[in-house]
Amino acid sequence: MLESWRWFGNSDPVTLSHARQAGAHGVVTALHHIYDGRAWSVDDILDHKATIERAGMAWSVCESIPVNSAIKLRNEKWRQYVDSWKDSLANLGHAGIPVVCYNFMPVVDWTRTNLRYPTAAGGLALRFDMADFAAYDLFVLKRRAAEENYQPALIETARQRFEAMSDEKIQTLETNIIAGLPGKEGTHTREGIRAQIASFDDLSSDDMRANLLEFLTEIVPVAAEYGVRLGIHPDDPPFSLFGLPRIVSDADDIATILGAVNHDANGITLCAGSYGSRAGNDLTEMATRFASRVHFAHLRNVRKEADGSFIESDHLDGDVNMVSLVAALRHEERRREAEGRADSVIPFRPDHGHLLIDDQNRTVNPGYSCIGRLKGLAELRGVIAAVDQLEHGIGA
Repeated sequence: MLESWRWFGNSDPVTLSHARQAGAHGVVTALHHIYDGRAWSVDDILDHKATIERAGMAWSVCESIPVNSAIKLRNEKWRQYVDSWKDSLANLGHAGIPVVCYNFMPVVDWTRTNLRYPTAAGGLALRFDMADFAAYDLFVLKRRAAEENYQPALIETARQRFEAMSDEKIQTLETNIIAGLPGKEGTHTREGIRAQIASFDDLSSDDMRANLLEFLTEIVPVAAEYGVRLGIHPDDPPFSLFGLPRIVSDADDIATILGAVNHDANGITLCAGSYGSRAGNDLTEMATRFASRVHFAHLRNVRKEADGSFIESDHLDGDVNMVSLVAALRHEERRREAEGRADSVIPFRPDHGHLLIDDQNRTVNPGYSCIGRLKGLAELRGVIAAVDQLEHGIGA
């Protein structure tokens, strides 16, 4: 497995030097300074790639080419943005970038309600609290017909939670939720979020799925032509938020996506934390079932609660059996190697990490501090070594 590290470009406070010191060999990044739907040029891609290579690493995965809402809605601007997406994909392939991770989440990307939730050990974790989220949706955002998406007991809990919130707490909650919206934090307003959500009011889950499958018919042939492997990222969390359709949330969704355009270039990003946040998802079973189409892995862990809330736990301490999952991925790598596949090594990155020690006083991207990910990567490296040792026999 290729140890990789997410890097948000030159403005990232966690530098490429930090990533290399953590032991990473691959870099997961994108042209984050060109995120407005324009096609990325070969020159811009090669410049970014050269920066990574000068630091002694390789650009292993592009995460992500942004998928404009026009594509998800399939509105009058759909063709313009699809063509730009395909141009960026072709140019990445031309530059030798082997994997592209992307997502198809409407309006909100990853969503958490608390970005600094205290852990028992003294670190700070990311957390999604269902009652806090419902309180925001129902009583702060005041989304039209929001009450239709919640059970009466949760609405009452959310009401009590909201009534106990100070203005400062409400502002922090809103800022935390907005942090997961595409684009730069601080550029979104409450009215703007409400309007973006409303633009999807007439789109059912079936409509959204049809738009995704149409998108795949456009992009998979381009990926195949240029030698790029696509990996769709799951919804995060993998259930509806703000009443919006979420269609990449479980094994049935994966089967539909892979079956719709049945080509090796059409694959998945196996995000253990995202899929692991949904009750009923067995990550090891999913990794085994879809093994040949796992093109990239995000390895993190979660602890779920009955109401849909969850906390991002330590990488080896949560509801996901990380040892079993890694063993399944290593088994697939050996199978690919025996077949002579060029993509026998699966890139992965330690997804997120707790805010630890000095990082608690530094400004970092939520979930992407240095020390927490370094710890996670070291733990995962140990799991991989142990799995390999057991596979070949102790002392071999």
